[in-house]
Order: sequence, then structure tokens, then C-alpha cells
Amino acid sequence: MRNRLALALLGLILVLPAVAADYAALPGGRFASVLPADGKAAPAQIAPFRLRTEPVTNAEFLAFVKAYPEWRRDRVASILADRRYLSHWAGADTLGSEALPRQPVTRVSWFAARAYCESEGARLPSWYEWEYAAAADATRRDARSDPAWREKLLSWYSRPSSAPLSDVGGAPNVYGVRDITKPVWEWVDDFNALLVASDSRDQNDPDVLKFCGAGAVSLQEKENYAVLMRIAMLSALKAADTTNNMGFRCAKPE
Repeated sequence: MRNRLALALLGLILVLPAVAADYAALPGGRFASVLPADGKAAPAQIAPFRLRTEPVTNAEFLAFVKAYPEWRRDRVASILADRRYLSHWAGADTLGSEALPRQPVTRVSWFAARAYCESEGARLPSWYEWEYAAAADATRRDARSDPAWREKLLSWYSRPSSAPLSDVGGAPNVYGVRDITKPVWEWVDDFNALLVASDSRDQNDPDVLKFCGAGAVSLQEKENYAVLMRIAMLSALKAADTTNNMGFRCAKPE
């Protein structure tokens, strides 16, 4: 009886609606993005917005696919997600040992991430919003000039991509946002607009690896190699692609 009750409670937790997610308010303002607003040196102007304090977890995404079964891996349209979509889950609506409830969900396409955010009245953050939030550390809104901050990011990048992901719930930055630079990469709404060279906008080019250098054409602060890597990664993807380490979080207007 006790075991049945425990299983019932666990099932209830796994299907809790995502609308219970916490969002942190970020003030916005002028921000010196590595991708200038005018392609030269102009800062970006970011309106106040709210950002999910944590990436979306496996448990939250499981609740989503149960509520919207068209996003189950055995039902999703191939144009919206590739064959690796949620392939680490034990079943179409079961997590299993390789996808623990509090780990950030990965192997989700941009289309699926966008649909999830819409299900809780939100959207994916823009690149500028994500970069603005990720520039902070525990005490500073913009820690990017600190070599120690940059080294910390690069040290995470050097870990094997096959290593198990940690649960969400890391230390918050000054805005109260957690886990934004690790343990996963994150989709942004305008991921396919980060390319700046007109000859690299053809997403049908079979030599997709050339996109890895596209984001660097007008990049500012080129010493910020960690951010360059993230732009290159996003620029190399198509909206239906999924990867072992690509997750997402949602944003809302203030």
C-alpha cells in the first residue's frame, strides 16, 4: 500500500503542469553584445523581461508530452524533430535511468522547445536576452571581463560531452537565474539569425561545418572564446536538430 502511494505521488509530480515554473525579472537596458546591433559596434537595447530561473527538466518535458502527445517521440512529425529526439528516454512517455527527472531535458529540437514555451504562455529568449543573462555571475551583472569567469566557462566546455548531466539547481547568478552556462547549451529564438555572412545563410548546403566559423565574422570581444563557441554551435544547427547537450529555458515579457 505504501509503495502504491509513493508511486502515485511520483506520477503526480511528473505530470505537474509547467506553469509552476519560476521566472526571474531582468531589468534589460543597453548591452554590449559580442554581436553588435548594427554589425559594427552599437550596443543592443534589451527590454525588461522575465527568464526561467532553471532550464526545463526531463520531468517537466515529460508532463508536456503527456499533455501534448503530438510531441511524443513516436508521434512527432519528422520535419519538426530528427531521429535522435528524446532517444535517451526509456520510452515515448517514460524517462528511465538515462534521463533523470531533475536533469535538464536534451535532444529536443527548436520546434519542440518553442512549443513547450508556448504551452506555459512564454517563448524562447532571444540571443541578446540569453547573452545578457549569462553575462552575470553571483555578484556582478557583467562579469565577462574577468579572466576567471571566462576560464570557468571554458573548463566546462572541455568536459566530455558523453558525461552524465548534473541536476538543475546550481548557484544563482545576481538575477536569480541558475545553470544558464552549464550543464547544457540552450536554444534561443533567433538561433538561425546569428549568421552574419550572406554566403553562409544557405542551410541546405551539404558542407554544414562551414557554419562553425560564420558567427565570428563581426564578433566583438574575440577573446571571449566561450561565447564564440556557443554562437558557432547554434549557427551550425537546423531547427529540427537535436543534440546530447542542447536544452532550453523560456522567457516572458516583463
